Amino acid sequence: MELGYWAMRPLARACVAAGASANAVSWTSLGLAACAGESLALGHFGVGALLSVASSACDALDGLVARETGTESDAGEVLDAAVDRYAELLFLGGVAIHERLDLFGLGLTLAATAGAVMVSYSTAKAEALGVEAPRGAMRRQERAVYLAVGVALVPIVAAARTRWGLSPWLERAPLLSALALVAGVGNFSAVRRLRAIALAVQMPAGVPVSRADEAQALAKGRNAATGNATR
Repeated sequence: MELGYWAMRPLARACVAAGASANAVSWTSLGLAACAGESLALGHFGVGALLSVASSACDALDGLVARETGTESDAGEVLDAAVDRYAELLFLGGVAIHERLDLFGLGLTLAATAGAVMVSYSTAKAEALGVEAPRGAMRRQERAVYLAVGVALVPIVAAARTRWGLSPWLERAPLLSALALVAGVGNFSAVRRLRAIALAVQMPAGVPVSRADEAQALAKGRNAATGNATR
């Protein structure tokens, strides 16, 4: 991750030299995400993948531009977080529209959307409750990579299927596999995070979130002592 930011620093400086603000880069990221969602909805997966990667690059770039110009602010962080959420929903919304006639594909897309939303929600909930956000899989960057790779492989596999006369279902296999991965791992990770957060808010201050088993035993003991059933 640090290597990626280091590689993008010259591009951030070029944006600064051109007079582009961090907020302008964030809005550009959202515009590219909207175009990516539209492309995916229309079945142009190669174009959608490229636009999605460009959107993700701008998402990483806006923070670097803010640091280079000394314009970091809470308002900028709010905009950046909002753009992240909308960009991901636009991507998955485009896939959902494309898969609307296939219940299996649509179901996987909705499950992946739920996993993405709940992982982000668990992190935000931890911050709101003042506890350390638990670690887990399927953070925003991971989801973006898996989904972008999944849609990028669709036209490649489609070309191979046509050339070698392979089974038609293989054409959608990369997309469905990426959706299934995000849906399964994302929702599992979200449940684990929320459980850890629930245990953490029952613990005395200073006890690490990762000590989930000890925290659960402590919570049960406390509830038993007060005559309350463990929730």
